Amino acid sequence: MQLVWYRNDLRTQNHHGLKAACDAGGAVMAVYCFDPFFYSSDSFEKDLGLQIKFGKTGKYRAEFIRQSIADLRNQLNAMGIPLMVSHSSPAGYLPTLVKEHNVTDIYLQKEWTRDELTQENELGKALGRLNNPPKGHRFYDQFLFHPDDIPFDHFQKIPKVFTEFRKRCEKQADVRPLVSVDGYQQEMPHIDQGDLPSLQELGLSEIDRDDRSAFPFEGGSKAAWERLQHYFWDTKKLQEYKQTRNGLIGTDYSSKFSAWLAQGCISAPEIYYQVKKFEEQIKKNQDTYWLIFELIWRDFFKYVSLKHKEEMFALGGLLDKEYDWKNNLRELDRWINGETHERFVNANMKEIAATGFMSNRGRQNVASYWSKHLQQDWRLGAAYFEHILIDYDVHSNYGNWMYNSGVGNDPRDRKFNIVSQADRYDQNGEYQRLWLEDELF
Repeated sequence: MQLVWYRNDLRTQNHHGLKAACDAGGAVMAVYCFDPFFYSSDSFEKDLGLQIKFGKTGKYRAEFIRQSIADLRNQLNAMGIPLMVSHSSPAGYLPTLVKEHNVTDIYLQKEWTRDELTQENELGKALGRLNNPPKGHRFYDQFLFHPDDIPFDHFQKIPKVFTEFRKRCEKQADVRPLVSVDGYQQEMPHIDQGDLPSLQELGLSEIDRDDRSAFPFEGGSKAAWERLQHYFWDTKKLQEYKQTRNGLIGTDYSSKFSAWLAQGCISAPEIYYQVKKFEEQIKKNQDTYWLIFELIWRDFFKYVSLKHKEEMFALGGLLDKEYDWKNNLRELDRWINGETHERFVNANMKEIAATGFMSNRGRQNVASYWSKHLQQDWRLGAAYFEHILIDYDVHSNYGNWMYNSGVGNDPRDRKFNIVSQADRYDQNGEYQRLWLEDELF
């Protein structure tokens, strides 16, 4: 039996692990674990030395993941592949699965950040106690430019500055062709695949949908491709992307692909080739290029984390800079609840609390306010984003927080003027009125 272990790669197309499992011969099954560690309210304590009142995964992303798993199960089941689901750790669940179904090989996406490696190491120890442990097969499956194709012969040579990385990759690296499992079919085994845990079973509260949300979308590959169809082909908004990407209100000021990319419901190369198709058939301009530009930014932070590993989570960041950081949990509560002295910050913080989403412009401002204006430990802000964001990605989240906090890859170490930012991007105060509806403006 071949086993595909899913984590942040929740799709069937352009999935090299699934492709390899299907090509290996024999039956295929898949598994996903809602690991309790990622939902525990004390999961940040060992990281920051502080008892924070929230866990790594909040209700918005948890619901998005549940939807993505349901969609993935439908796709796999149509191929005759069962998707086993468990509300336990991989180390606690997979060994039993391996023994019951005589699993000889496990296929998984290659990860390198702390929590994911800890998860793998614990599983490795548990599998090592079996008489015939399965063989593991890992695939770099989350990049636009594959690590074997970038023009740097070692991760330590990844440039500090994004522009150099981008220019060299654009000139010397190609995006690999997509792979497909179309046509694969096996007889569905008669086994209990397990139920998806509810939000309550994950220790989370139910979601009250907010009509003001800029991200009202569901999880899963089906929803991701429906969004791409809408944004590219139905409305052709892609040809205006650069002009509108700093917007604050509505669903179409940006592509909104980030949550599906973070969970791997759609891959960066799939989006890339759709952009190229759009450029051939509809229009090619600076706006269409800019979406690829943003995919390269996403790659850059992944390579930064490959290069720096644990430094991504260190107080001094990549630069090992010493600032007089503060750890005021009362200030954290005020920031989270949108009760600061800056209305623009408050509006953005109320949006993310109510919907799990915030614009790119808003994220930069609230992060700069937290770390540069209040001089609070940037990792507390990053931890809250990890908890609340529907589109949280470890590399982009911690990479961007370091960037905005003066300990990362920003060569200019800028500090945002919140008032001028609000005047520029919310000239008429429409966004602030939307989210501060009970306040004067």
